[in-house]
Amino acid sequence: KEEIAAEGLTRNVPAFSRFLEVAAFSNGEITNLQNIASECGVSAPTVKEYFQILEDTLLAKFVPSYKNRPKRRIIHSPKFYFFDVGVTNFLLKRGRIVPQSETFGKAFEHFIFQEILAHAHYSGQHYPVSYWRTTSGLEVDFVLGDHEITIEVKGTQEVQDHHLKGLKAFLEEYTPRDAF
Repeated sequence: KEEIAAEGLTRNVPAFSRFLEVAAFSNGEITNLQNIASECGVSAPTVKEYFQILEDTLLAKFVPSYKNRPKRRIIHSPKFYFFDVGVTNFLLKRGRIVPQSETFGKAFEHFIFQEILAHAHYSGQHYPVSYWRTTSGLEVDFVLGDHEITIEVKGTQEVQDHHLKGLKAFLEEYTPRDAF
């Protein structure tokens, strides 16, 4: 019954097709259902259902915000990732991804996310994966478990001090076992 209802939502193929394009632009980003709905010309509840279809069919995953005892004001909306960086690249009609470009950085972060999910599954540890971002823009890409490990992903030849602002802010607030 649920699958049939979900199928009915995608019968508006042009709207769902537009949603897939917009969702690809949202890949690795914090989701704002209202903005995506405006871009697609559908309601926010419809966009929420579309995202649910992607999750239910294992085509995408949401990464929740890490919210454990925050001292700083944090973003609560989840980040969205397609199941494969190649799908995102296809939907965005990306050509070659050039190292050290913004596109490379986003694709690299997506790749690392996929590797983290694979490790959580294959190791049998099944630890939760979240991200941390303050309202002022400080961010850590991935928080594993209950802040046991934090990972900031950068697609650059040389990491600069300003690349580590989010990680340093997280370390001021929490005490992870490892920070990468």
